[in-house]
Amino acid sequence: MSFPLLTATALTPAIGAIATAAVPAARRTAAKWLALLFSLATVGFAAAVLLRFDTGAGADRFQLTESRSWIEDFGVRYELGVDGIGAVMIALTAVLLPFLIGAGWNDADEAEHEAANRRWRPTQGFFALMLMVEAMVIMSFAATDIFLFYIFFEAMLIPMYFLVGGFGDRAGELDEEGQSRQRSYAAVKFLLYNLAGGLIMLAAVIGLYVATADQLGTGTFSLQAILQARASGELDLATGTERWLFLGFFLAFAVKAPLWPLHTWLPNAMGEATAPVAVLITAVVDKVGTFAMLRFCLGLFPEASDWATPVVLVLALISIIYGALLALGQRDMKRLIAYASVSHFGFIVLGVFAMTSQGQSGATLYMINHGIATAALMLVAGFLISRRGSRLIADYGGVQKTAPVLAGTFLIGGLATLSLPGTGPFVSEFLVLVGTFSRYETVGVIACAGIVLAALYVLVLYQRTMTGPVKAGLEKLPDLRVRELAGGAPLIGLLIFLGVYPKPLTDIVNPAVEHTLSDVDQTDPAPHVVPEVEAAE
Repeated sequence: MSFPLLTATALTPAIGAIATAAVPAARRTAAKWLALLFSLATVGFAAAVLLRFDTGAGADRFQLTESRSWIEDFGVRYELGVDGIGAVMIALTAVLLPFLIGAGWNDADEAEHEAANRRWRPTQGFFALMLMVEAMVIMSFAATDIFLFYIFFEAMLIPMYFLVGGFGDRAGELDEEGQSRQRSYAAVKFLLYNLAGGLIMLAAVIGLYVATADQLGTGTFSLQAILQARASGELDLATGTERWLFLGFFLAFAVKAPLWPLHTWLPNAMGEATAPVAVLITAVVDKVGTFAMLRFCLGLFPEASDWATPVVLVLALISIIYGALLALGQRDMKRLIAYASVSHFGFIVLGVFAMTSQGQSGATLYMINHGIATAALMLVAGFLISRRGSRLIADYGGVQKTAPVLAGTFLIGGLATLSLPGTGPFVSEFLVLVGTFSRYETVGVIACAGIVLAALYVLVLYQRTMTGPVKAGLEKLPDLRVRELAGGAPLIGLLIFLGVYPKPLTDIVNPAVEHTLSDVDQTDPAPHVVPEVEAAE
């Protein structure tokens, strides 16, 4: 029997979470190092997943598969497997966590001092919760049993709720009691929005099981079994049934993504969370939504996906423009980055539903590169906020004179966020737009406005915070420390590497994209060639 690599990859941070939570209250530093050690071990397993993934011609779509009987009476199995998209998303999750743990090294210390009950261990809890989220996200990317996916899709909300509500940012304008209410509000809003979407999805999951039982004789939650049955003609859902099931899945994923108008929980959650938790939300957890659109919406419901495409494209365009415009008007630095992420997720959804190989490859790369770029920018913003004690943009100015390394790192993260050529996000955005133009020219033209607006909100943010005269109170602002620089520099290096040489990722992703397009019976539009006579005229 082959080694269960995917299980080991997800189980490592889960064990790390339990071990970290069990560290005695007085051993806070030991808990931090233990969490970091388990996150690095997870990176090793994720690297093994990429190395063992076969990108050659004729390779299986889902690889490193595991299948065990679980709840036989209901057709639920413990089934794991990854295609190229799932493999790179697992790698993104694993790579980011050590940086987030390092950046949040002291984030729970203030809660530790505030704890009235010394048996409560905020430091151990903070890092244990982060590792638990990592484990559940990895399982979501690896699960090929739909019910198993649903369990982890919903279960990750519990640790995220406590991370937002219990370990929030203390740099707000309100007093301590007001900040506590804001954190509670953000955490509850996050939970309720996502739970509502999940409950709708649960109804659709049950409906899909009933539909498969009706046509196949035995109900199943297996993604691979359903895809094979559809390909062979054994399973042919009625048009109305397929569309309702699609909507049930899509609404849950659109909340998680987040897509306008279901996005409003994100600015609250990111604004009130600490910088590492904010990155965990938008760079890791939210990617489960866009990933699931590719894997489940398009794979399970091809006709309904085609039917819904015009509306989804409009929603994606609104997300791109609306998110960028609101980012321009923000006074709060973290909320600006949150609304910028809403705009970026619009680009990702646009690429998914462009139904072209370039669009879907670009959307997958966008998930990776947006995660890295947002991590770089948000973590440096978090370092800056922790020094000043304020999230307000107006409280900063002239930082590049007192902390030039911090300002330079902030600038590079911002330029990557606006998709500057030479950085990874540029490749992603270019592919999304090319793929969209080839099928929906008008949509592609409108989406380009998001590029202009991104340049505005990023450069205006940099100008207001980093240039000009030094604001009072910032004269002795310390520059990045070694630990902080060690967290930011590799992310920036990775952004530049993927901007110059994205081939390692595209080689893994492209075969999976071809399978997805085949599921929805789509091919790339033929290029329009102008006849020689017409061209001469």
